[in-house]
Amino acid sequence: MADIIKNFDLSNPLHIAIVVVAGLIAIVAAFAGGVSIYLAVKYAKFNRRQNSAGITGSDAARKILDHNGLQHIKVSVVGSVMFGNSYSHYFKKIRIRRLTNKKTSITSLAMGAQKSCLAILDKENDPDMKQRVRLIPIITFGPFAFIPLLILGVVLDIIVLKSQTFGPATVICAGLGILFYVLSFWMSLKVYKTEIKAQERAYEELKKEHMATDEEIELMKELFKLYNIQYINDMIIAFLQVILKILMILAKAQGSSTSTSSSNS
Repeated sequence: MADIIKNFDLSNPLHIAIVVVAGLIAIVAAFAGGVSIYLAVKYAKFNRRQNSAGITGSDAARKILDHNGLQHIKVSVVGSVMFGNSYSHYFKKIRIRRLTNKKTSITSLAMGAQKSCLAILDKENDPDMKQRVRLIPIITFGPFAFIPLLILGVVLDIIVLKSQTFGPATVICAGLGILFYVLSFWMSLKVYKTEIKAQERAYEELKKEHMATDEEIELMKELFKLYNIQYINDMIIAFLQVILKILMILAKAQGSSTSTSSSNS
């Protein structure tokens, strides 16, 4: 990247595209940062507001699960950012963040209900949920494949092919890494769809079990709307980063090709 910026050429479409995509990433990231801050404020605000049922997120999740024949699904508390407020098909467990677990707040109620409804979708063999379960490993680890594959390509070029650092093996391995990125992005759309379904199902379950008023449901919708916007922002940034990586590889290959042609001349 530093080499390309140093040798930036306005007549080179690749260089211009790189600057444009990098600028878009910066704009979307700034917007996403604002949404994250606003979401944190709302999360904290609703986490201080008591729900009318006086029930905790864990108790709400347990009640919804039991009423849907899911007594085998465990409800646990975690302090981890990675596993907070989540449902695991593999471990048959709902995890709720320590900050909301035992609170009788709007936030706690919303999180417990929504995550338990993911388990319900799983039990009902919802087609989108079934796809989500199959794709989660790739979505989780796919984006991390780029750097190891790139390093592998460089090593193969230097040691095996005895070529320049940016040789054919590097290009192929980098391409595979980008492919994992693209697959991860596409699969994230399936995750998003199931999150929306679980949110809608949660509103129904909370009303059916008389655990939330209409006003509280509206507050939950406001909270989840921010979560959804943040999720979409993250997907857009990830997609733009894939495009940027592709452009960088093409620009690097173009630069290497030009250097080779000049030396041969």
